[in-house]
Amino acid sequence: MRKFCVTACTLLLALGMGSTAARAQDLKSFEKRTTVKVLPNGLTLVICERHEAPVFSFYRIVDAGSANDPAGASGLAHMFEHMAFKGTPEIGTTNYPAEKVALAKVETAYAAYDEEYRRPVGRDEAKLAQLKKAFEDSQAEAEKFVVPNAFPQIAEENGAQGLNASTSEDSTDYLWSMPSNRLELWAYMESNRIGRPVEREFYKERDVVQEERRMRIDSSPSGRLVEQLLATAYVAHPYGRSGVGWESEISQVTATEAAAFHKKYYVPANIVIAVVGDVDTVSAMPMLERYFGAIPAGPKPEPMTTVEPVQTAEKSVVIREATQPFYVEGYHRPDYRDKDDAVYDAITDIFSNGRTARLYKSLVRDQKIAAVAQGFSGFPGDKYPGLFAVYAAPLPGHTPDEMRDAIHKEIDRLKKEDVTDAELEKFKTRAKADKLRGLADNDGLASQLAEYQTRFGDWREMFRDLDKVDAVTKADIRRVANQIFIESNRTSARIEFTPPTAAAAQGGAR
Repeated sequence: MRKFCVTACTLLLALGMGSTAARAQDLKSFEKRTTVKVLPNGLTLVICERHEAPVFSFYRIVDAGSANDPAGASGLAHMFEHMAFKGTPEIGTTNYPAEKVALAKVETAYAAYDEEYRRPVGRDEAKLAQLKKAFEDSQAEAEKFVVPNAFPQIAEENGAQGLNASTSEDSTDYLWSMPSNRLELWAYMESNRIGRPVEREFYKERDVVQEERRMRIDSSPSGRLVEQLLATAYVAHPYGRSGVGWESEISQVTATEAAAFHKKYYVPANIVIAVVGDVDTVSAMPMLERYFGAIPAGPKPEPMTTVEPVQTAEKSVVIREATQPFYVEGYHRPDYRDKDDAVYDAITDIFSNGRTARLYKSLVRDQKIAAVAQGFSGFPGDKYPGLFAVYAAPLPGHTPDEMRDAIHKEIDRLKKEDVTDAELEKFKTRAKADKLRGLADNDGLASQLAEYQTRFGDWREMFRDLDKVDAVTKADIRRVANQIFIESNRTSARIEFTPPTAAAAQGGAR
């Protein structure tokens, strides 16, 4: 225990040192310390050496997120975030051969139960109850072999910090930091959970995801509002589907479907792993090749072919209930590869970056009609054409209509007047500072290396982004504002406060 505490404290100290240590942050410096290798199976490894402290961070991006959920199985990509730490054939079980048999029986029992449950007419309720019990019994039998939390426990006992995974519409990401003398242990654990996952406790975790949906969406007026905004803004593209998943689909997704999703998207050719820290590339690369190169190859998934049609009429959503009023609107914009991507960043910064930003100054500080007002780009993702969204929460006595009018006034300013020299310069200065801050620690750099290598096929693009920022002009901002901030390209959603009925009030009091 004492050894573990010392290791953990050393790691925390080193991470803190890493964020303040003076180091060259220019492209030439990074090129000397960064190596990219595509393994024969297609997996891309990026190693960046930083020897200031005896630690490393890794960031893995699987180039598939909620937008890649199969039709009828929304929430499946998100399930892998929850399954990420369930273990492997060697970790998390007392007897994997026996557990494997038990898990197969779970799938057989669930398939029989599910078939009867989905029967549109003539469902036999007695038979359904019997099949449900058989499924539950099979789960209990498989559960006997499970060693709970074994995977994260092993990692943490060896000094791992920040174990995490996240699912966006565009990708599924995995990360943690660890002492550098545990690099091979990490490679063993990480390569095995990529290449040999076990859908252990899948249905138990499915219940957790359902509860997450109930908390984030069903019980949250703002969550329901955003979900409806996206469903209305998109008619064809998967960005219009719920990222966490629709209730009817989450409740019936199976471990068999999860295995098929993994086989299609978790192939090495669809994965980039960045390792940053106290790592010697010459000695580490052969070891990493041995572990990650053993993952079976597979074809890289074909690019998505669905393209959202051009929106030709304004759309709106209204939710009326006894809760905090809210207003949000979104405008379709191109994906991250668009030549004007940095211009959208500039508009976001001028609208929303701090208390000097236009929306805060106008709606919150000067007019005092809103508690919060912001704009942001690339929603719900930016791998495919997303939305530029703007929202505001009115203060008591004010309405969503006032938010809408005030927001449109600020948008019209962007369309009709040039931004000031000071606003444009602040954006460029902040963009550069934010970029450098993101490179200052191992985990931040690992995430950026992995992201840019995934998105552009070259991590150097993160430095070229600064050239794109420098190139933004006042005329660019006006031009782009006039292109996208038009009525026919707008989808709005609002919550209007409506007093509860007497019956609802009585129901709420029970």
